[in-house]
Amino acid sequence: MAAQRGTRRKVLAIVLAGGEGKRLMPLTADRAKPAVPFGGIYRLIDFALSNIVNSGYLKVVVLTQYKSHSLDAHVTKTWRMSTLLGNYVAPVPAQQRLGKSWFSGSADAIHQSLNLIHDERPDIVVVVGADHVYRMDFAQMVEQHVETGAACTVAAIRQPISLADQFGVIDVKQDDPRQIREFLEKPTDPRGLPDSPEEVLASMGNYVFTADALEEAVRADAAKEDSKHDMGGDIVPAFVEQGDGWVYDFKDNEIAGATDRDRGYWRDVGTIDSYYDAHMDLVSVHPVFNLYNDAWPIYTNYGPQPPAKFVHGSGDRVGHAVNSAVSPGCVISGSTITDSVLSPGVMAHSFSHVTGSVLMDKVGIGRSCQIHRAIIDKGVQVPPGVHIGVDHDHDRERGFTVTDSGLVVVGKGTVIEP
Repeated sequence: MAAQRGTRRKVLAIVLAGGEGKRLMPLTADRAKPAVPFGGIYRLIDFALSNIVNSGYLKVVVLTQYKSHSLDAHVTKTWRMSTLLGNYVAPVPAQQRLGKSWFSGSADAIHQSLNLIHDERPDIVVVVGADHVYRMDFAQMVEQHVETGAACTVAAIRQPISLADQFGVIDVKQDDPRQIREFLEKPTDPRGLPDSPEEVLASMGNYVFTADALEEAVRADAAKEDSKHDMGGDIVPAFVEQGDGWVYDFKDNEIAGATDRDRGYWRDVGTIDSYYDAHMDLVSVHPVFNLYNDAWPIYTNYGPQPPAKFVHGSGDRVGHAVNSAVSPGCVISGSTITDSVLSPGVMAHSFSHVTGSVLMDKVGIGRSCQIHRAIIDKGVQVPPGVHIGVDHDHDRERGFTVTDSGLVVVGKGTVIEP
């Protein structure tokens, strides 16, 4: 298995999970972005952690900061390793070891947590974000990192050159496309890749560092008053300036069990619209992202839920779901679910129609409701006869969030009047 090739060197994985996630409001009003539920039974952080452990790296720290309770609880209850073998996934909050300040950026988060690296004494440090949906074997990236003798390697995904102004773009050297020539922030006139002039490389927010080089870099960055202390914006460009920044092309990453349709899938779910679109990628007959790949599983824990149940089947009172993902514990009672994702414990009563929607844990849909292109957060109860996503002016009057694309978001704790 490819994931075992990079395990000869001692590797520590660091997951950066301290972001506020303002663009995902109101879903992040009560939780950190990596703790946002996704795909019915998962949290966003489960994808990063699953990729790490599937890659063979079993010493993992998760750096947290904002609204971290639900994230800490999920990691602590779900991600338990064998202590006999010295493996762990440990959530670590901002500790203020270097002064009375919180993390001021992703690089500062690592700088304030250097004790974790000192304790483990790894050769290699893998640093990943906690809010992307994808599969990746980091051992293959580590293998290239070691082969090139790099101090810093950045994972990048190919994007059409027409979309370059939406990304941080990695400009590579023509004579060696694995070495970074320059980091470009949302360029308007970038060069295409040597082997594909119509494409550019966009940073994925995943990095591999030689441990000593990473420590030296974050210490130097901490002393700069004009730095934003950001991994992508400050640390990587410093390595590039030294001629020691390298790139790993995501297209070269081979995942066991991948299909032609979902190979190379990566989605940044940093906005409500991208979060919703990523859910819709799951529910087609042949999904764009396949959750049913047993060779590279996405791990999680959704508790002691009974099987999903579908009841009633006469006249127009038929409990059924089409092109949808229905989690354990759901009861579809005489209602119709189409193109939707339902988390555990959802109850949908008779004569209701739910289309193109994401319903989180224990959402209740009363009788004769119409729910269209909506995201409804945990525990919200929709009274009988209520329409959501049908009349956007009425949705706004009720205090729901309506995006420019017409998505309606009902936040956690919302009380909907009949």
